[in-house]
Amino acid sequence: MKFGKRNAATGGDGHGSLVSSAVLALVVVWLFICLLVGWYWSSEPDLEPVAGAPQPEMVNGEYTARTLRAVVQTLLEKPGGYLSNDIMPPGLWLDNMPRWEYGVLVQVRDMTRALRRDMARSQSQSTEDRDLAKAEPRLHFDNNSWAMPASESEYRDGIRSLDSYIERLQRGEADFYSRADNLSSWVGDVSTRLGSMSQRLSASVGRAPLTTGGKLGETTPWLEIDDVFYEARGTSWALVQLLRAVEHDFADVLEKKNALVSLQQIIRELEATQQTLWSPMVLNGDGFGMLANHSLVMANYLSRANAGMIELRRLLEQG
Repeated sequence: MKFGKRNAATGGDGHGSLVSSAVLALVVVWLFICLLVGWYWSSEPDLEPVAGAPQPEMVNGEYTARTLRAVVQTLLEKPGGYLSNDIMPPGLWLDNMPRWEYGVLVQVRDMTRALRRDMARSQSQSTEDRDLAKAEPRLHFDNNSWAMPASESEYRDGIRSLDSYIERLQRGEADFYSRADNLSSWVGDVSTRLGSMSQRLSASVGRAPLTTGGKLGETTPWLEIDDVFYEARGTSWALVQLLRAVEHDFADVLEKKNALVSLQQIIRELEATQQTLWSPMVLNGDGFGMLANHSLVMANYLSRANAGMIELRRLLEQG
């Protein structure tokens, strides 16, 4: 009887061990799958024009509106879809792609506001476009909301409003004014964004920047260095797309102001920010040390692009 009881106990322990091993194996496989899916979802879109090439039959302003629409659609339909509001793995564990999405979203919001405030109005006292008045608040909706309503549903409503604006443009029932002052206003907004982003990237070297009054500012925390870097990548990607559209729809103004080359140089600087990052992580080398500082390289490109923006605005504001 005692011998039989020991066998039963041994058999029970063996069965429990097999169950534990099976559960552990399933967890390992699940984590591996999440790793692969997360790696795929973290792939950034390339620099191909999201709205395709401009067509001869397009009316003035249509290419800019179509590009803006396509940028928003890319946010929603890229690998993994929109990740910033995910509450389940692997999206919950990713932080680089959500920061990239936020960088894109900021530029989408700025361009939508510029369309509503300036580009679709003949003067400051004229009535704003009804579809753009709906699109702007939709695209300014909380980027982290996952339900009631989800961010995606609001952004899709914004896309539908942009679609309506584009259709009305084609029928001649909506307006787009490609004036130098309209473009200059948006360029000023972009310049402010780039200056701030460049400063945040530069603050990653561990030396606090000086603020007004000579006081020391804050450095970028170590755990946020990659977040700022990928936000800058998203900002630059969106700007490349939008600047190409501006180059088409404001071509006459840019030629008249001798500003076309300046715009093209800005695009070249921003395109350089999209080079492949071969390192498995964003490095934060110090000064002239052995390791690279990817944030400072990115800051260099953005600073040069911002200098071009300042020059572009000066050209646009000249008589």
